[in-house]
Amino acid sequence: MPSIRQDLASDMEAFFKKHCGDQGVTVRGTYDLTGMRADADLMVWWHAESSDRLQKAYADFRRSPLGRHLAPVWSNMALHRPAEFNRSHLPAFLTEEPRGYVSVYPFVRSYEWYLLPEEERRDLLREHGQMARDYPDVRANTVPAFSLGDYEWILAFEADELHRIVDLMRELRASGARRHVREEIPFFTGRRRSITDIVNDLP
Repeated sequence: MPSIRQDLASDMEAFFKKHCGDQGVTVRGTYDLTGMRADADLMVWWHAESSDRLQKAYADFRRSPLGRHLAPVWSNMALHRPAEFNRSHLPAFLTEEPRGYVSVYPFVRSYEWYLLPEEERRDLLREHGQMARDYPDVRANTVPAFSLGDYEWILAFEADELHRIVDLMRELRASGARRHVREEIPFFTGRRRSITDIVNDLP
């Protein structure tokens, strides 16, 4: 692979800029996961107005010269819908520039959560939001994934300093809503880098 790294990287840069752009797909970022997990070195985050466009981009990526060198580890799709208690809220990926680091993970609520009175759920989510107020630099993306895969939500926290994500996640462990978490793994965390830099550092 070392002898063809530059060709692979150049091809991928063109793919993301031209091909994805022509298909209406936005690449939020490519992320270096090296050393964070044993099973993944690269993560791509992209979004579009249509799931069909994302599926096409993913298939084309898998058939690309770089894609043929890679083995998929984890792939999930989520679909933005109005939030239950704040219908004007938009995830950061729709309104803000990407940050230097991201932590992505799935989320499944307890069976009891959806049977709680609406006001109780509202209060728990309000407390959860208040606990995050000391971390305005950590931008949240909470996107529904019901019936699209094995999870109810896909979450992504973005920040320019990795320790801010770590500290926020630890802080939120003390929220009342934690009692209603059924599943929230695996985590995929990495630094946002150009695809060229990532390819050059691959084994």
